[in-house]
Amino acid sequence: MKCILLHGLGQCPADWEKTIEGIGSVLEVVCPPVYDWLPDGEANFSLLYQGLEDYCRQLYEPFVLGGLSLGAVLALRYAIDHGEKLHSLILIGAQFSMPKKLLKFQNIVFLLMPKAAFAKMGLGKTEVIGLCRSMMDLDFGADLAVIPCPTLVICGERDKSNLPAAFELKERINNAQLLIIPRAGHELNADSPLQLAKAITACCREK
Repeated sequence: MKCILLHGLGQCPADWEKTIEGIGSVLEVVCPPVYDWLPDGEANFSLLYQGLEDYCRQLYEPFVLGGLSLGAVLALRYAIDHGEKLHSLILIGAQFSMPKKLLKFQNIVFLLMPKAAFAKMGLGKTEVIGLCRSMMDLDFGADLAVIPCPTLVICGERDKSNLPAAFELKERINNAQLLIIPRAGHELNADSPLQLAKAITACCREK
């Protein structure tokens, strides 16, 4: 079975490598570079989501879709719109209603950072700030109940900003389970890749 994992803001596909090693050959794991879906010089959530839809249009068999942070928001939106195509959904460090104050603070930090600091992200400074701005009004709360596929919500014990949303996602999505990974922060593919791999593998086997 194919499993698509979407990276977070400030990450790239390589950040999933240790998780993929833990999964082994049990699944066919694909980690697309999501910023490649954006036109040059443009970056907003709608364009990223359109890229995800185009990418998944080539898949005909049910597949697993997972994401971390930004990737989780993209995966969540896809499950709302196309959940019938999914075997299961995996949301890691996810929000369903964007925390505006946090995003505004994050953008202030980005404005103060030198352009060179954005090299690893795969996006320029202007694009990163524009992407965050485009997400401020996102709110999928009213649509969570329509998600038809089994869902695994995962959050690190130390990810205090996203723990409340994790508990609420578990309650508001039908057939959802919640996994809190002890002593782990937000970037679980870096903090606890083997535990994350185990959880993803188990989720893919269930139906």
